[in-house]
Amino acid sequence: MTATDPSLTAVAQGWCALSLLHGRIEAHIEKALQSAHDLSVREYSLLDVLGRQHDGEGGHLQMKQVADAAVLSQSFLCPTNRRGIYTDVTDTGRILLELARPTNEKALREALDQAATHPELTPLARALETLGPPVVPAQECPA
Repeated sequence: MTATDPSLTAVAQGWCALSLLHGRIEAHIEKALQSAHDLSVREYSLLDVLGRQHDGEGGHLQMKQVADAAVLSQSFLCPTNRRGIYTDVTDTGRILLELARPTNEKALREALDQAATHPELTPLARALETLGPPVVPAQECPA
């Protein structure tokens, strides 16, 4: 069954196409980051999240927030829980991130351009180019 199989509903077709696009992009970026910087996509994502922290209100993230932002963990820690551990990126990590960022951007662009040549992926690839920063809703503590 392919993403264009007529037996799939429109939503299922969209999900298959999105899953296919994600897999292709991740594999392309993984190969580029491994080759140029000996980094996995997960490692790059973690450096990117840590590198976006800043001094000031809300600038430093707890491990739970880092894990959520880098899609590393499904655990839950209530925002008011004082047991949270805060993280930061080292100077070496910042340098590696700055060296790897252009590789990541180039590989992403290549993967999207390649995906756009496939009719079932073209709308999704083009839609990604119009997106702004993600809006992440605040999570509430469980009762």
